Amino acid sequence: MRDSPRAPTAVTPQSGVSTLRAAVMQEMTVYGVSFELVGKQPIVLLRTSEGRTFLPIWIGHSEAAAILSRLQGQEPPRPLTHDLVCAIIESLGAEIERVTVTELRDSTFYAKITLVRNGAEIEIDSRTSDAIAIALRADATIYADDEVIEESGVQFEGEEPDLSYAQLNLGEVDMDEFRQFLDTVSPDEFATGPEDQPEKA
Repeated sequence: MRDSPRAPTAVTPQSGVSTLRAAVMQEMTVYGVSFELVGKQPIVLLRTSEGRTFLPIWIGHSEAAAILSRLQGQEPPRPLTHDLVCAIIESLGAEIERVTVTELRDSTFYAKITLVRNGAEIEIDSRTSDAIAIALRADATIYADDEVIEESGVQFEGEEPDLSYAQLNLGEVDMDEFRQFLDTVSPDEFATGPEDQPEKA
């Protein structure tokens, strides 16, 4: 399933919408980034907070690098695009509250970034990979809609992975364990096919 390619547009939600949506969301963590064995397309893997279901999202190479750099605790000498976005938002007196993977449509994931400014919430459409990269930089919570998880989530089979890293910094994720997980999951379990290969962002 590919990352949404549409350009961001800002909308202000009606009162109570976010509360209603939160009831059908699950909190996610970023488990890691790797490359599929065939085609070398980057994949970011989100995991439900209880650690039993994984959500694979095919993304572009530049977005994968942005996510990996943050996971590994690398600080660029000058702000990169996602760092700049966070700096602009902060300079405008807003805060990144959360990002949400809202839907899966036509093999494409869609996401929203929720900002808070002067007590009001502002929702911005975003590619999922960009939303994740920004969330990591802003220490914002990541959520995914239950329907998206039910449709595209992958249940971990066999021995459960070591979840002790959940208490550590994101840069200390066991990447070898992540790659081993990907090697044991078939393309059918990812619910994708050759016609669903993502476009590079």
